Amino acid sequence: MISRRSAALLVSLAVLAPLALYGKRYYHGPAEEWVHNSAGGVAYVVFWCLVAALCRPRWKPALIAAGVLAATCALEFLQLWHPPLLEWVRSFFLGRTVLGSSFDWSDFPYYFAGGVGGWAWLRVIPSSRRF
Repeated sequence: MISRRSAALLVSLAVLAPLALYGKRYYHGPAEEWVHNSAGGVAYVVFWCLVAALCRPRWKPALIAAGVLAATCALEFLQLWHPPLLEWVRSFFLGRTVLGSSFDWSDFPYYFAGGVGGWAWLRVIPSSRRF
């Protein structure tokens, strides 16, 4: 039986993932460049916070958000490194989406905003009581 929390996390992921991918790839409207290049950093961190909470339901939202933020910042610094294996992985859409392709200091504020957003999102998800 699935818990209310797991169900809410799955619904959240089912809504967030397509919206984030749409915004990154297909959105054309006001602030288009910002949506394509920066807003995705917020959604990326929130997405991984939701995934982590689904995988580790007993972990506190603050621990999850801090861990995802740290991993995301580490991945940003990893973009400074370009060995052949990483370049090959980055040549695919999924590799570019997860690992990124170019370092940019301006991404960090959006990662921190995503950490706060992920923490807040996890705080409002219902408790793990079963239904």
